[in-house]
Amino acid sequence: MEKRILGNSGLEVSALGMGCMGLSFGYGPATDKQKAIQLIREAYEQGITFFDTAEAYGKANEKLVGEALSPFRKEVVIATKFGFHDGDSHKGLDSSPKRIRAVADESLRRLKTDVIDLFYQHRVDPNVPMEDVAGTVRDLIQEGKVKHFGLSEAGVESIRKAHAVQPVTALQSEYSIWWRKPELEILPTLEDLGIGFVPFSPLGKGFLTGAINENTQFDASDFRNIVPRFTEENRKANQKLVELLGAIATQKEATPAQIALGWLLSQKPWIVPIPGTTKSHRLTENIGGASIILSTADIQEIDEAFAKTNVQGDRYPSHLQQRVGK
Repeated sequence: MEKRILGNSGLEVSALGMGCMGLSFGYGPATDKQKAIQLIREAYEQGITFFDTAEAYGKANEKLVGEALSPFRKEVVIATKFGFHDGDSHKGLDSSPKRIRAVADESLRRLKTDVIDLFYQHRVDPNVPMEDVAGTVRDLIQEGKVKHFGLSEAGVESIRKAHAVQPVTALQSEYSIWWRKPELEILPTLEDLGIGFVPFSPLGKGFLTGAINENTQFDASDFRNIVPRFTEENRKANQKLVELLGAIATQKEATPAQIALGWLLSQKPWIVPIPGTTKSHRLTENIGGASIILSTADIQEIDEAFAKTNVQGDRYPSHLQQRVGK
């Protein structure tokens, strides 16, 4: 797989990363530990060198990632995140310097490593000045516990404040064919500052794969049950997006997921999507998306087709929407 460099940082990663959250958090029951370890190792064997986890995905998630990657730790980049009380996203935000330091030490232990390659603030904490957050991570970098600093779902003002104290290597936020708001202010800011972009949910939380329709029943613990975009009515209304992707995929002898990933990769050379999956065949399919070549005409056709559609439903319920773009 081709490699990409996240912004001006020099941090080189595979063109596609792997989001590990869904292996134990957010999308229903946790995957069997040994199967999850096997899947992460399959990803590495197929060229993925960039793996994403977080304290908030449960202690088991970081432990899983650490164990899976331990045989080839030196060849991979591990990203994790801080920013919640007790590491629990339900308990509210906490990016106090004391908490950041505690998370760093705990994550190092769980990941079985002596350094965190990329340490993200999971969500901007309005109660802690961004200068204090960036300064704390700068200190951790100087101490050798962390290599690079990242932000997640941050707004332009926070990005600029953080970058002025400690250069930000990457911003991780949602971006896909059906969520294009980052194009308005975020992407120009990242380009201006030389910051890489790591889109999560590049396949629209699974919707853009074509595997979900209005009749799909999610597990009771699946996060999508509370996402407005995933109500039965909105899934039905948004189905035409998947049909559009499917038509383009047929022309290219690819799958809708591969076209969605190829489209993202074609936007900027410093964009590295991190699709997640719990299935081996989906992993291989996603990796195939890194080889999709889309011409300028292809991109124009996709953009024009999607411009004529109106995505129904917000991407977050209101209480979670308040945490993004700060």
